[in-house]
Amino acid sequence: MLFDLAFLMGLTSMVPKFVPDAHQGQSQAIIAPPTQYTQMQTQCGASGIASCQNTSVVENLCCFEAPGGLLLQTQFWDTSPATGPSESWTIHGLWPDKCDLTYVENCDSSRAYTDIAGLLTDQGASDTLEFMQQYWVNDPDDGSDEEFWEHEWETHGTCYSTLQPSCLPDGSPTGAEAVVFFNTVVKLFQTLPTYTWLANHEIIPSSSATHNLDSLISALQAESGYIPALDCKGTTMDSVSWYFNLQGSLVDGTFVPIDAPKKGNCRSSGIRYLPKGAAE
Repeated sequence: MLFDLAFLMGLTSMVPKFVPDAHQGQSQAIIAPPTQYTQMQTQCGASGIASCQNTSVVENLCCFEAPGGLLLQTQFWDTSPATGPSESWTIHGLWPDKCDLTYVENCDSSRAYTDIAGLLTDQGASDTLEFMQQYWVNDPDDGSDEEFWEHEWETHGTCYSTLQPSCLPDGSPTGAEAVVFFNTVVKLFQTLPTYTWLANHEIIPSSSATHNLDSLISALQAESGYIPALDCKGTTMDSVSWYFNLQGSLVDGTFVPIDAPKKGNCRSSGIRYLPKGAAE
């Protein structure tokens, strides 16, 4: 399955769409993106070589994501305190790791934007903001949602080569690359319904049941076609990472899903998937 940003962001209805899964012959629901935000276009296209798949140096890093070409869409399952809807995982971020699994962070302090909510609203992405307020939420013990968004942008978003301001169309307003980042993360998250995929295999939160790692991974692989990485806090599952390479720019390129190149830290058995609000 390839996730084409130009397609995802060009939809105008909030009715779920279905895109065939070329890897598994399945379909998956996609919630259409905001109608207010007009997605910008680059001259990159999305048919070139994917990030981390090159065998020689690529010069145009506006159209090829590097060095952070291994992208992780990370999701939280917070139970205590609970965050987000009871039947959905929540967004952690979209991280541009290097192809060798190392990473850089905080790449441009001059673009450490504040008031992300205001930035999204001013640039016509208020529907993206509304979604974030439900599904991209901070542990209240760690700070506000705004602080979380600012952290994710400054720490990870500023490290995307294809989101450098010089790569954007002429006349783009200040902060437009951050708006692209948040809009893109939301759209990608909406194609990865981890809760639903587990529930389809009768794996639902429970205060008493435990699971084998193989059964959790098998369920998610059966639904998505790919193997994610699952992380746990002790014996409790609390995070999943879906991995991608990228063809073209993060602005309007195509996400190419891949199997996780490394395992998470969950044990092989006795894994708990607690209901939100349950004590760990």
